[in-house]
Amino acid sequence: MNRLSLFAPLALIACTQAATAATLEVVKTPTCGCCTQWVEKMKAAGFAVNVRDVPDTSPVAVAAGVPDTMRSCHTTKVGGYVVEGHVPAADIQRLLAQKPQAVGLSVPGMVAGSPGMEVPGRADRYQVMLIQKDGKHKVWATHGGGQAQ
Repeated sequence: MNRLSLFAPLALIACTQAATAATLEVVKTPTCGCCTQWVEKMKAAGFAVNVRDVPDTSPVAVAAGVPDTMRSCHTTKVGGYVVEGHVPAADIQRLLAQKPQAVGLSVPGMVAGSPGMEVPGRADRYQVMLIQKDGKHKVWATHGGGQAQ
């Protein structure tokens, strides 16, 4: 057996733990309940979270490079990336582990069934988008609607 193959599982665990240990810097409005629920889910997933309430998140999202079509209700910065909206923790962990050349991730809008937007008996299909540095975007992950999460 190759010596490197013995250490590969340990390296994967270390990368996942390092990604989870990252601090999320969340900017949201003070009255948004779904944002608060998303923050709680991120804490439960192992992220440290700092929250700053502002009257309008638009200037933060614009400054972070989030296109209007990729906007949602809260903007987060982590590890040099922006995370817009109700992105699942596993997708953020994957982003931090893979380190693509990108602005970050987004779940545009407010999709029923996404983290913080749970509706009993309903999980709409939605896509997490990778926002590229040229302003374009592509699918990073698909969730809900019977899709594997």
